[in-house]
Amino acid sequence: MSKIKKWGYVSAIMSSIVYLVWRGMFTLPWNQSFFEILYGFLLWISEILSILTAFILIWNKKTFKEILKPVVTSQDVFPDVDILIATHNETVDLLYKTINACTFLKYPDQQKIHIYLCDDQNRPEMKALAQKFGINYVGLENNQHAKSGNFNYALNDSQSPLVATFDADMIPYSDFLMTVVPYFFESYAKRVDKKIGFVQTPQSFYNEDVFQHNLYVNRVIPNEQDFFSKEVNILNASHNSAVYTGSNTLFLREAIVEAGGFPINTLTEDFQLGAQINSCGYSSISTTEPMGSGLTPTDTVSVFKQRTRWARGMIQSIGNLHLLTNKGLTWPQKLIYFNGYLYWWSFLGRMLFVFAPILFALFDFRVVDTNFWLLLMLWIPSYLLLLLVKQDVSGSITNQRWGEIQELFFAPYLVLPILLETMGIKNSRFQVTKKNISGNHKKDFLYMIPHVIILGLTIVSLIKFNYGKFGSEIMYGSVITFWLLNNFINTLLAVLVFIGKPQNGEPKFNVSGYVQSSDIQSGANVSINYLTASEIAINLPQGTKLLQSKKYALTIVTSQYTAQIQANVKKWDKHVGCVLHIAAKDEVNYQMLLQIMHDGFNKRLPQKRDKWVTTCDVLIDNINRRISRLNKVLQKGGKE
Repeated sequence: MSKIKKWGYVSAIMSSIVYLVWRGMFTLPWNQSFFEILYGFLLWISEILSILTAFILIWNKKTFKEILKPVVTSQDVFPDVDILIATHNETVDLLYKTINACTFLKYPDQQKIHIYLCDDQNRPEMKALAQKFGINYVGLENNQHAKSGNFNYALNDSQSPLVATFDADMIPYSDFLMTVVPYFFESYAKRVDKKIGFVQTPQSFYNEDVFQHNLYVNRVIPNEQDFFSKEVNILNASHNSAVYTGSNTLFLREAIVEAGGFPINTLTEDFQLGAQINSCGYSSISTTEPMGSGLTPTDTVSVFKQRTRWARGMIQSIGNLHLLTNKGLTWPQKLIYFNGYLYWWSFLGRMLFVFAPILFALFDFRVVDTNFWLLLMLWIPSYLLLLLVKQDVSGSITNQRWGEIQELFFAPYLVLPILLETMGIKNSRFQVTKKNISGNHKKDFLYMIPHVIILGLTIVSLIKFNYGKFGSEIMYGSVITFWLLNNFINTLLAVLVFIGKPQNGEPKFNVSGYVQSSDIQSGANVSINYLTASEIAINLPQGTKLLQSKKYALTIVTSQYTAQIQANVKKWDKHVGCVLHIAAKDEVNYQMLLQIMHDGFNKRLPQKRDKWVTTCDVLIDNINRRISRLNKVLQKGGKE
């Protein structure tokens, strides 16, 4: 690290400490009402927690040691592996893709791979699906312990020394086992002097999340969960405490057994099991590259239910682990897990930050009592330095602004569950996140009511606070105005997430391959613009014409797979070329078609943030697109 960066980090830490001490000693509104004192105190605590989590992230980043990758030798023996696929109420079509991918897993001896479909509803159609693929079926009736009960029951029916877990929608890449199994070789354990309990591969998703889709940024920002999976959890791994995120994971069976099996006293059995394995002296690591992709929820109702379960479960798990007094965990591990707990309190802090300037502008509700110039002198250096440091630490996936927007989007629906769970008012009911593309978007408008209220109050506050002010009055009020403007941008973008845009069918995949057909210039290789299970867009050679009334036999060719399909012209599109309806020639070719799409990250989605596109650019683009959409709707008589 350069000297300039070191001084930047030191300066950020020192200026932040000075600012927080000054805030606590000299700016709390002791002469105001009880509610102003309480709000001011909570706001100060929120600032402390916000800066503390930033410091922990900085510490994690600067103490990071790259995880050694295993080197496979001829003496290494690949052991038997059990693949456990959990299902509750998902469809056959969804499970078909996941099971199909598991049958394509590469391994020196395919007889050592044992796939189990773990169905906690004992459905005949799932048993039939397992029989079709020739895999094991574990049916369970009257399961009282959600995914934990499902997996614990399946562990009794399996016996391999290594156990992989996958959610119903998580489709593994063919290299999953060859990449992850070598971490459990004895030769690797000797090199790193650690016993590996589990290896977590980053979660990734092949469809757009609510932010990417609804804000038209599916080419601008990665999935909202990528920052944790592809940045933070990899940093955690250097302290032997990568977090188990529930899928795409390979375990040492004895580690699960020693930890007491999948825990049944929490909504986040994944996080808690990983920590319990660490408590037993095993390390956990995370690879840098995803080894499987799944479906992320696309409607806000499902997203909020998912995050509420995660928030409540984290609070339950931290209590179950007795984190601070847990003798099995090292202090770095405790710090990492405690930081995960603090993350969920950032949503309460976000609400406090949002309403503080509104209350001051509308009701003269003073939560900070200080001199303007002193505030600038102490706050601005701390704010800017910490902003620069956090930007350096967060890498190429996200930034401060996107973090604030996403926090505000979730905050109104997470604050109450977090407070209730902390007070002991529990919700122990496990709800499976819906695994479908369409979702229930009709309720999205109802869920945006709190954000619309915040947006309206922010606009009124901006007008009221600045109306009739001139010269120095504007300057002295600049901090409040800046604060309100910042909240306005964040809230408006959060509201636009709810308004969204129409779903455009199946996820599209960019494919590194080509199409061959005797009907296209004597079998010339044709590039592919995108591919779905039912549609393909290709760039036809100049002069080539396909008839809409005719069916064509096409072959999709990639470096690993070949799929024969039948196709007929759907439309011509100046942007993507000739779009055709497709159907696989038979079931074997359908399975190949699925592999062509799912064996690797969907390259149509970004893995890094486009640094040249700012949130202001996104906001302006969204306003223009929505005005254009509204005009089209009006022209069609109100039908979209």
